[in-house]
Amino acid sequence: MMNTNKTFDNDFLNWIKEISSRFRQSQVKAACKVNVELLKFYWELGKDITIREKENAYGKEFYKKLSAELCRELPEVKSFSVTNLHYMKWFYELYSESVNLPQLGVNFPERLAMAQNTGDSSGTVDRFQLDEDSLKSVFSIPWGHHKLILDKCKNNQEKALFFVRKTMENNWSRAVLHSFLDTDLYERQGKAISNFNKVLPSVQSDLAQEMTKDPYNFDFLTLREKYDEKDLKNALMDNLSRFLLELGTGFAFVGREFRLEVGNTEQFIDMLFYNIRLHCYVVVEVKVRDFEPGYMGQIGTYVAAVDGILKSEYDAPTIGLLVCKNKDNVLAQYSVNSSNAPVGISEFELSDLVPENFKGTLPSIEDIERELES
Repeated sequence: MMNTNKTFDNDFLNWIKEISSRFRQSQVKAACKVNVELLKFYWELGKDITIREKENAYGKEFYKKLSAELCRELPEVKSFSVTNLHYMKWFYELYSESVNLPQLGVNFPERLAMAQNTGDSSGTVDRFQLDEDSLKSVFSIPWGHHKLILDKCKNNQEKALFFVRKTMENNWSRAVLHSFLDTDLYERQGKAISNFNKVLPSVQSDLAQEMTKDPYNFDFLTLREKYDEKDLKNALMDNLSRFLLELGTGFAFVGREFRLEVGNTEQFIDMLFYNIRLHCYVVVEVKVRDFEPGYMGQIGTYVAAVDGILKSEYDAPTIGLLVCKNKDNVLAQYSVNSSNAPVGISEFELSDLVPENFKGTLPSIEDIERELES
């Protein structure tokens, strides 16, 4: 009897957890639906504002008059400030650059619903020139995120969509989005010189290229002016969390000076990572000098060795990433084209350097302790 009661209790508790989980899921779905409907409303109001502003029938005080009347009509709503009305107009104009305006008002809600609910993008891409995922993403992130993106990208639809997608992929908060908008991530993302499109399957090559940056920003490091490779690698390992953030989403650190037994020799990889999104190992070699074609043989060997020794049947082909102080882009392109190993070549930037004689001017620990004692 006691076992029966215990079983009943466990079943009951599991049922309660299931109910709680279903309720939270319904809350999330409801919040998402509310967000979509709100953004659709802002889109339509932005369209109305654009059309009526062009008619110039309301004079210079158009936004003030519109804000005042909407606030009087809907006093409980806090969305109709002059500033927010401008954002609605920019929101509409940014994503309607290639939209057939006369038919937008009739077809837009239905087309959005089609992309969200059925996955059928027929007609949507032709009309909006946006892929299905981009269309859904634009109307899924919160309005506060859109306002940050509009502040930085209201004249650049491609850049805006880049940050919309990144927000969706990485679940960025407003604070994180704001920090990335203040960097040149868009200009650097996916810009490494590589041969991925020639030696990898199309789906993986696109993801691999998107994984890269050029240049990588190492400004989170502080090094002396005449640093060497050991100094740079030590500093990267001391700042591993920042380094992983700069590498991008999905990187997991495997090891530094990673040892591989290749035949009767020992080989040591500068840094070995695993990329969860690509499901593959990533060999990273860092050079403090300008790119030289001879580097390709070294990293190509390491990539092949990881494929032969570490890669399982469930892993995608290993990728090599060579990060140099500088590179000649033409020479780098010829070099990767000559390799059968998937390799990308990037530069790095490092501006926060300490003068050589600065270290000697700092007091030692012993000096500080003596001063405190006295």
